[in-house]
Amino acid sequence: MTATALASPLLTDRAARRVSRILAKEPEGTVLRISVAGGGCSGFQYEYNLVQEKPASDDIVLGEGDAVVLIDSMSLEFMGGAEIDFVDDLIGQSFQIKNPNAVASCGCGTSFAV
Repeated sequence: MTATALASPLLTDRAARRVSRILAKEPEGTVLRISVAGGGCSGFQYEYNLVQEKPASDDIVLGEGDAVVLIDSMSLEFMGGAEIDFVDDLIGQSFQIKNPNAVASCGCGTSFAV
């Protein structure tokens, strides 16, 4: 892997604020887990799950305070150096991941190829 692939993903301030608002409506101890799974129209896809769990020893923990995002070490192989943002525009609202490791992605931005 390249140095970029090993870099920790970045959670933008917009994304952190949105995660905080989402988690405020959930039971205490809930965090957002972002992972990469096989599938989607480009080969891999991002999954977003609200979970009540403590970080595993190999998880990357992003955010602080009320905005906690976990990424497992296997997903980090595909997401290293990525920027996790939240976009609110005319088309709609969504988390978007700008991934320097992706060589192709689908039109909706939820799946990618490396």
